[in-house]
Amino acid sequence: MSDLSATRALIARDLALAWHRRSDVLQPIAFSVLVVLLFAITLGGERERLSMMAAPIIWVTVLLANFLSFDQFFREDAGDGTLDQWLAGTTPLAALCAGKAIAHWLVYGLTLLLATPILALLLALDSKLLPVLLTSIAIGTIGATQIGLIASALTARLRRGGILLALIVLPLFLPLLIFGSGAVDAVQAGLPARSALLLLGAQTTLLATLAPLAAAASLRIGADQPP
Repeated sequence: MSDLSATRALIARDLALAWHRRSDVLQPIAFSVLVVLLFAITLGGERERLSMMAAPIIWVTVLLANFLSFDQFFREDAGDGTLDQWLAGTTPLAALCAGKAIAHWLVYGLTLLLATPILALLLALDSKLLPVLLTSIAIGTIGATQIGLIASALTARLRRGGILLALIVLPLFLPLLIFGSGAVDAVQAGLPARSALLLLGAQTTLLATLAPLAAAASLRIGADQPP
């Protein structure tokens, strides 16, 4: 089996597993809707006030909801021995890690992207801001997935790696949050969002290029260490 075929097979397998665990996929959406509703209640439900704060709130909510899914990256593969087979196989581990990232974004990132208009409606976001918000969320969730890939690879064999995962991931989310919400703020202020989107895209491109390699190296190092 060629490297590309193995990666495609991995993506298809992860998508099929996600379909059988549909309740797990819906949890980030339920979480994001609940958090947005709590923000709306806390801010008093005033339409103008909600609209001004909508973009940062949605961005924080989407990133946190995405973070909740990172534990799904390698948990089952490490538990059932699949990860050991990858390490012993001939297919480049970086290619398999890239396939895991693609499947994860299709399941969780794309789902949260599709849920974003609902979140925007709950926070009374100006409709003219929705296209740039969706664009920034689409780019940003790809970058967030790559960050999660690296962090999950570092903690794949730890029994209780949740705290460490949060310590690694959450600080790295800050540039995505700054540039992503900044693009919406620019349009809201009557300025072009091009610069913020380009910076966000550059960061995501760098992450997408380096993350599979870094994750593969982390998994190999973890295999040589005791659990």
